[in-house]
Amino acid sequence: MRLRALALAVCLVSAGCASQPAAAPQTAQSAVTVDNCGKQIAFDRVPQRVVGYYQHPTEIMIALGLRDKLIGMAYPDNDPLPRYAADYRSVPRISDKDASFEQVLAKSPDLVYGGYDSAFEDKSGRSRDTFAGAGIKTYLSREACLDRAVTMDDVYEELRTVGGIFQVPDRADALIADMKASITRTTQRLTGAEPLKVFVYDSGEATAYTAAGTGIGTEIIKLAGGRNVFADVQKDWADVSWEQVLQRSPDLIVVYDYFGTPAPDKKIELLLSKPELANVPAIRNRRFARLTLQDTVLGVRAPYAVETLAAQVHPDRTP
Repeated sequence: MRLRALALAVCLVSAGCASQPAAAPQTAQSAVTVDNCGKQIAFDRVPQRVVGYYQHPTEIMIALGLRDKLIGMAYPDNDPLPRYAADYRSVPRISDKDASFEQVLAKSPDLVYGGYDSAFEDKSGRSRDTFAGAGIKTYLSREACLDRAVTMDDVYEELRTVGGIFQVPDRADALIADMKASITRTTQRLTGAEPLKVFVYDSGEATAYTAAGTGIGTEIIKLAGGRNVFADVQKDWADVSWEQVLQRSPDLIVVYDYFGTPAPDKKIELLLSKPELANVPAIRNRRFARLTLQDTVLGVRAPYAVETLAAQVHPDRTP
């Protein structure tokens, strides 16, 4: 899984950043400066040719009504959400895996929006300085900039930041309001429910690769009426032993679904076949839930994943 690091804040340096109706054309050209992972990125105009490096930046752009700015994307993890499928599938695919600097450069972008810090990996020739040298601005997801636990507030701040860069703040505000309303509806239905102990299984056979305490997956689990049994591990992801899983005795196992790993049914078969897990309550009772990987990163899906997961953790409390 790709690594994460550093911090982000947005500063609108001109007073002319007026709110616009969601469907209105952009007119004002206010300057926006973003302090992004220690780099000052100045936008004197709205970017017009954007590459989304990884799926969640691409989906954020589409959710904010910015499909017309996207000229390419790389490295998808999951099928698109139905509501965004037509726009998503219309974005030219640069690569199904990592794209080289030359492949991105060939699209003539004025901005590359990276979802994980590996989008701008120096050893792969895609450093931010390399793009800057070619006259291309870069922006890295807030998630990659944090040295603390990621929360839903970070999702909202990411949307506000991108909405500011592209001068569509009203669209960001409307999307955030819908996300908050979705979470509120779910948490109200869960009032008084006993939290279940939850283990996340991403992948692995000799050991288990799991969502640990600082990733947004832990907050999704909490809001959905569960408790991540590895929330005390101060990383976003961690390898743990099967003995540790047994010791923490989860009531339910959430299986992450994404391209490049076995299908969820295959992952569940593997877990059920392990004799060392036979006494785990989730295994004995065959209590499994599923989320896509894109549900569990800092993108438009995470707030809505709370309802998706709650329906599997507490089916008696959800419609």
